[in-house]
Amino acid sequence: MENAVEARGLIKRFGGFTAVDGLDLTIPRGSFYAFLGPNGAGKSTTIAMLTGLFAPDGGTLSLLGLDPVKAPLEVKARVGVVPEELSLFERLTGRQHLTFCGRMHGLAGDEAQRRADELLALTELSYKASALVAEYSKGMRRRLAIAAALVHAPELVFLDEPFEGIDVIAAGVIRELLAELSRRGVTLLLTTHVLEIAERLATHAGIIRAGRLVDEGAVPELVARNGVATLEQVFEKRIGVPVARDASLSFYGERPRGR
Repeated sequence: MENAVEARGLIKRFGGFTAVDGLDLTIPRGSFYAFLGPNGAGKSTTIAMLTGLFAPDGGTLSLLGLDPVKAPLEVKARVGVVPEELSLFERLTGRQHLTFCGRMHGLAGDEAQRRADELLALTELSYKASALVAEYSKGMRRRLAIAAALVHAPELVFLDEPFEGIDVIAAGVIRELLAELSRRGVTLLLTTHVLEIAERLATHAGIIRAGRLVDEGAVPELVARNGVATLEQVFEKRIGVPVARDASLSFYGERPRGR
C-alpha cells in the first residue's frame, strides 16, 4: 500500500526566514512515527503544512494517496489532528464537545453520542462527561482533544506535543491510548520532547534540524546506521547535543574538591 504521508522538497518561509527547507518525509501506513527535533527546528510548521493550516511555499505533498490541495475535504475526513495549542469549546460539557465534533464530521446524532461516550471511557473522562470543559485540568483537556481527533475514526492522526505540561496520570492514559491505536493499525505522527516515550512507542522516526530532515527510517535501522544503542542516542548524535564543559563559575566560589 502507498505511504500514509509523502512530502518531497517541502518549503515554508516567513518573510526572510525559512522555517522548513526542502524537507523530504516518508511515513509508512500503520507506523508510529516520532518526529523529533529541538525547539525551533520546524516540527510544528511541518505539521501545520501537513494538516492544511499553512500552504507550502514549495514542494509536493500526499496524504493517504491524496493531494490535500485538490481533495481537502476527503483528506480531512480521514485525518485527525491534536495541535499543541488546544482550542476547545469551554462552555460545552465534555460529552457535548465530542458529540458536536462527531456531528461536524457528518456522524448521525445517535452515532456521535455513542462514539463520544466510548471515547470518554477510553480516555478515562467518563466521570467528567457532564462537567464544562472550562473546569478540566490541562491533562484532561489534552485527553479530550485526543478524543475529539478520534471521533470520526481517522486513518492518520497528527499529535503535536501531546505530553507537554501534563501530569504522570494523564501521560500514562495517553501513552496507553496511542499504543492501542498503533496496534489497531492507525498511522500516528507524534512530536515530543520526551524521548523515553518515543523510544517506547515509535516504530519509525525522523529527526529534523534547522528545517531539514537529517535522518529517517525504522527505529532499528536508525540505531544500527548510527552505531548507537538507543533512539535517544541517535537524536543526540544527529542534533549534536553539546557536552557540558568543565567550566568555572566564579560567583559560586571554588568547587569543593572530590566533586
